[in-house]
Amino acid sequence: MTRLFEGRPQRTDGRLTKENLYKEAQVSRATMNRAQAVLAEWDAHIAAHGKATPGEAKRDADIADLKKRLTAKTQECTLLEKKLKAAQTAIAALFHDNEALRQQLAKDVSTTVTPLRPRGPRQPR
Repeated sequence: MTRLFEGRPQRTDGRLTKENLYKEAQVSRATMNRAQAVLAEWDAHIAAHGKATPGEAKRDADIADLKKRLTAKTQECTLLEKKLKAAQTAIAALFHDNEALRQQLAKDVSTTVTPLRPRGPRQPR
């Protein structure tokens, strides 16, 4: 029983079943069924710890952690998609405004654009 609980079976696949219990103990099922104290201890342990072996418990914990990380990454991707769509909309609006200004500038021939003079270094006062 201890080998099964500790996850180091010698004669079975390690699942926490009564069939594996009597096979690990190398006794018949009838002999196991007559050992009421052993069965009571087995049932108490299973009730307290569940039927998962240490390896299965670790696997289940790893799966739960991966699911949590996947959920977080999915939420992050959703947020980034929303930001990307907002940026795309803003860029499109700016592009159209810029095009309209260019067309207006091209139509207005009398408009002269005077470039700013470059500034030189500041003189101390």
